[in-house]
Amino acid sequence: MSKKERVKQKPTLKQAMTPIVFMMVALVVGVGVLKLRAEPILILVAFLAGFIAWRLGYNWDEMQKGIVEKISMAMPAILILWTVGILIGSWMFSGTIPMFIYYGVQIINPKFLLATAFIITVIFSTITGTSWGSAGTIGVAIMGIAQGLGVSLPATAGAVVAGSYFGDKLSPLSDTTILAPIAAGSELYEHIKHMLYTTIPATIVSLIVYIVAGMGAAGSASTPESVTVLQAQLSNMFNWNILLLIPVIIVIAGSLLKLPTMPTMLGSSLISTFMGIVIQGFTLKNGFISLIKGFNVSMTGYEGEVASDILTLVNRGGAEAMAGTTILVFCAMGFAGIMSTSGMLDTVLEAILKRVKSTAGMVLSTIASCFTVAFVTGNSYLSILLPGQLFKDAYVMRNLHPKNLSRTLEDSGTVLVPLIPWSAAGAYMTATLGVPTIEYLPWAVFNYTGIVFAIILAFTGFGIEYTDASKNKKNNKETSQ
Repeated sequence: MSKKERVKQKPTLKQAMTPIVFMMVALVVGVGVLKLRAEPILILVAFLAGFIAWRLGYNWDEMQKGIVEKISMAMPAILILWTVGILIGSWMFSGTIPMFIYYGVQIINPKFLLATAFIITVIFSTITGTSWGSAGTIGVAIMGIAQGLGVSLPATAGAVVAGSYFGDKLSPLSDTTILAPIAAGSELYEHIKHMLYTTIPATIVSLIVYIVAGMGAAGSASTPESVTVLQAQLSNMFNWNILLLIPVIIVIAGSLLKLPTMPTMLGSSLISTFMGIVIQGFTLKNGFISLIKGFNVSMTGYEGEVASDILTLVNRGGAEAMAGTTILVFCAMGFAGIMSTSGMLDTVLEAILKRVKSTAGMVLSTIASCFTVAFVTGNSYLSILLPGQLFKDAYVMRNLHPKNLSRTLEDSGTVLVPLIPWSAAGAYMTATLGVPTIEYLPWAVFNYTGIVFAIILAFTGFGIEYTDASKNKKNNKETSQ
């Protein structure tokens, strides 16, 4: 006779909230105060969730199955994450990204420095997929120009941060852009397209503010030495050729034609590697190293001391560079798997849904959750992953398309973190640009206007898509309730 199965109990709200509250406190003390890594803390919280699940009657096999299911759901996007690392390494190897940097710094117009700073960093961050790299390279050069012109440094820093996080939010090469669909259960390019509802208005408002504010800042100044050095060293390292645009065109065309993401990016990577060998004269061995470990300036054969700005941007890429993000995803999904399997996540959702009576309430609750995690942890990844897992099923239950959730996660998670002084992003921007976070915060217009438009869409129903197509054809009165 087989051993009788343990009777499973439904968790109380107190039991369900215990791991969440413990997680918040542990992250505040561990990450915020002690500056510890978030991954071990998430594992510790998962142990606590597992203990409560065991007390409720669940065994390890059942919990492990829940963890595996969550990770399996995330695997397609994680594979894309690795592919993006390969793509960045290959674009560096071919000279595609360095070419954008070289010509990008030449189009800065001192008469409209704030607007230009925003536009240039938008372009850089979208092409590279990195906010830190954009701010640490072209952003530093722009700050030098602003100082020479006597333009407000806090305003310039705010424009740089805003433009840098445009790409961090919207670029298919950005890890946060990839993580949001992982957490919400939507598709990458579908998610990017849906974000335009809030991103385009936020961009327009930002440009208006920067143009108006920068009207009186016109003047003339010589090209800063940092820009001159940047251009000179890049031109000595790489050969410029219009054919280097082909890898970018392939990715853009694949997006427009809705081709499978991974094959498109890998195809672009292979062509980029070939171009690095033919156009730049680099070796096949270094090409393969760039795909896995990332590109390094030493591969160019450049002799002499390389500027730190160039090292910050060019020495990057490779699949291994995505390992840290992947581990964080696994840890977060492990916690989410136990919470989901044991019914604790459902209990929390039920409590939330009892108080949320409209689509607007659902979006506002998501924003509030992202705010809470962002302020507590100062980590953009956690502010996407944890609220995403919390609200994923709730959106499905209310017939809301998952891309509504992934968009809200980006609007209120990704772009908020650099405005928090104690976050790693806030500290990095302050150290790099030389302006305290609290001073550039009002000028990082894009970072908070996106949230404003997300709230407006939630209450008006415009830009909200439902899984039931019939609901998209008529006004949903519940959004105004």
